[in-house]
Amino acid sequence: MNNTLSVNKIPALPEEDIDALADNYRHILAHIGEDPQREGLLKTPMRAAKSIDFLTHGYRQDPKSILESALFHEDYKQIVVVKDIEIYSLCEHHLLPFFGKAHVGYIPNGTIVGLSKIPRVVECFARRLQLQERLTTQIKDCLQEVLNPMGVAVVIEAQHLCMSMRGIQKQNSVTTTSEFTGAFLKNENTRQEFMHLIGADLH
Repeated sequence: MNNTLSVNKIPALPEEDIDALADNYRHILAHIGEDPQREGLLKTPMRAAKSIDFLTHGYRQDPKSILESALFHEDYKQIVVVKDIEIYSLCEHHLLPFFGKAHVGYIPNGTIVGLSKIPRVVECFARRLQLQERLTTQIKDCLQEVLNPMGVAVVIEAQHLCMSMRGIQKQNSVTTTSEFTGAFLKNENTRQEFMHLIGADLH
């Protein structure tokens, strides 16, 4: 089997797990005071089960394998940046969405990765129950471990519906998190260059 195809494929849960999830959603509907048997809700449990399956498919992917499927030797030692990567994830505290953009950079140390693999790694970690802080760290750690670059930089900006739909109900707040390794951590000029490259779209 072609390894690139296998790591890029979105894996689905087994049919029996989807059925079990649908049963659970049916119980949730009943417990909030709805009638799961009424016309508009008859297919909702199965739709919700398939939806949560897709939204959490990152648990069934290996981010390291995604990167390892497209590594190349190249003597390039300047910053590589992939910015404005859309992220959609679920906050693990309330199971409500948070969404925004990730900006990822690294300085190669003899090895580069196919550019599409960086958004795929971001997607893999985002499609799990998450905290924005953890998501930022996981992306950084994965690139650092697999590529062994001279440095990794990750910045995420996101809006959290657990803040805008409930709780404090602040509609326009944006949370920014960052992680740096190597040259980005030790060298202020290198870090500032990265921030300049992504800065046009920062809030």
